[in-house]
Amino acid sequence: QFELVESGGGSVQAGGSLRLSCAASGPTFGGSIMGIMGWYRQAPGKQRESVALIGYDGNADYSASVKGRFIISRDNAKNTVYLQMNHLQRADAAVYYCTLRRRDSHTWGQGTQVTVSS
Repeated sequence: QFELVESGGGSVQAGGSLRLSCAASGPTFGGSIMGIMGWYRQAPGKQRESVALIGYDGNADYSASVKGRFIISRDNAKNTVYLQMNHLQRADAAVYYCTLRRRDSHTWGQGTQVTVSS
């Protein structure tokens, strides 16, 4: 019913920055998609973990490991969520997945790779 398309992953040196984008499409209410949007990540051999989530009202929540370095934002007019990642560390390397959680559904994007080299 909903589709999420991510972009912006890539390779960066430790200490660098990347910006991820995720555009949502599907049924809207007045042109906007309601629900909580955000990002999870999964590194090889590890479980998928929450990185940052943001509500339609802009309230954001971050994991302790990225708080102060990552910034999540949302443009409701474009149904797009962004993740500005600063001061990247090797531990941040993973596949990043965009997510849209609503009362009756949970949609995932296809994932975008983030590689951090020393």
